Order: sequence, then C-alpha cells, then structure tokens
Amino acid sequence: MNSAAKAIRQAEADGRAALICYLPVGYPSVEASVDLIHGLIRGGADIIELGLPYSDPVMDGPVIAQAATAALAVGTRVDDVFNVVAEVAPSGVPIEVMTYYNPVFRRGVDRFAEELAAAGGAGLITPDLIPEEAGEWIDAADRLGLDKVFLVAPSSSDKRLALTAAACRGFTYAASTMGVTGARQSLSGSARPLVDRTRWAGAELVCVGVGVSTPRQAHEVAAFADGVIVGSALVRLAGSGGDLEGFVQQLRQAVKK
Repeated sequence: MNSAAKAIRQAEADGRAALICYLPVGYPSVEASVDLIHGLIRGGADIIELGLPYSDPVMDGPVIAQAATAALAVGTRVDDVFNVVAEVAPSGVPIEVMTYYNPVFRRGVDRFAEELAAAGGAGLITPDLIPEEAGEWIDAADRLGLDKVFLVAPSSSDKRLALTAAACRGFTYAASTMGVTGARQSLSGSARPLVDRTRWAGAELVCVGVGVSTPRQAHEVAAFADGVIVGSALVRLAGSGGDLEGFVQQLRQAVKK
C-alpha cells in the first residue's frame, strides 16, 4: 500500500477523515515555506500537498495564483520543490506534489519521477492531466511506486469517473464544485453526490477539495469523504502571518467522524 493510502486508512481507523493540507513551495520564500510546512505537520496534517509554482495556474483562484506568482518572483524553481520534499519527507507524513503537467513534460517525465522518488515524495496530483494522455507518467509512476492522483468533477460522466478511478493510486481527488480553487461561504451541494458516484465507479478512496476553508466545512466533508483537502485558507494565513499551526489543529479536530 502506498503511503498516501496508508495515511488515509490510518485516519479512518482513528475515526476521522484524513486531513490534507496544501501550501506552495517558495511562498513567501523557499526557507519560510519549509518552516510553514513543518507547522502543518505539527498541527496534525495527515498528508501534505506541495504546490509547484507555475506561471499559468488555470485551476487556481486568486489566493493560490498570487502566491505562486510571488514564489516565482523570488526565484523558486523545480529543484527547490525537490529540495523541500527531501527536507520534510523524513517526518513520515506523505508528501504529494501538486503540479500542472508542463513542468513535468519539460523536465522529462522519467527524470521528474525519479527525482521525486529520490527526494522521498509520495506522488503527484496533476489537475490538468487526464488518464488518456498520461501514459508516460503512469508508466514512470508505476515503475517507481508513486501515487497518481487525478481529478474528477461534478460534470464528469460515469464513464469518465470509472476511467479516472481506475488510473488513480493513493486517492481520487474530487473537486467539490466547478471553477477555480478558493474559499466559499458554503459547500457545494454537488460534493456528496460526486463522492458517491466516484465510489460507485470503483474508487477506493475519495478526497474532497476546492472550497473547503473552515473547520465547519471540513467537518461536513468528513461525514462522507475519506479525506478533506484545504488549500486557499492555509495560503491566506501563511501570507498574513496568522497562526497556521493552530488553524490546522482546529481542522484536525473538525474531521472526526
């Protein structure tokens, strides 16, 4: 069993959903982001999702997009992401890198996969990559035992859900709503039906993200999902100097079943 799935199963055994926390590498600096990631781990994150800053983050809302732009402006590059993974992976918390596919393709798929595995990363979350076009990445990930996390959305057909679920290892990422990432006042009513449909399509573990930004929302999602993914709220706190660790502790309490 890969490390992300193992962490989710352990959370389930503890009577809660897994808490997956996102931060981009290099925001506000590479060194500062390492300290912030350790804060997420101390706060109780079960899985860390590390964003690779990219110049055209089509799925990301303004908070994460601005953080990525700032990270690029201070010189953050792919090598920095691998270095940060290597620095935080010894914690034992699975590290999933969230990246658009162009940096992987540009570096070379096999090389990217090998460097990620060497750094201790668990795998990749690839929001703009569909399984039909992911053959080279799937082959490399299978060879190295890396997670392959693809996304499903409320608009996904049953056929698309089945195809995506079959291609995933680690978990299947369910985007709770159509559109970009960002905090919402309330959860989309499409989140729970999407999780149910994705499970019926064959997914073993389904984690929900996009729009989850408060402990109350995290608790709502934990009632029907295997994992709760929080991003924009954490990035906003990181940028403002807020109590990131304390907020993660609140989220950890909230994801109890």
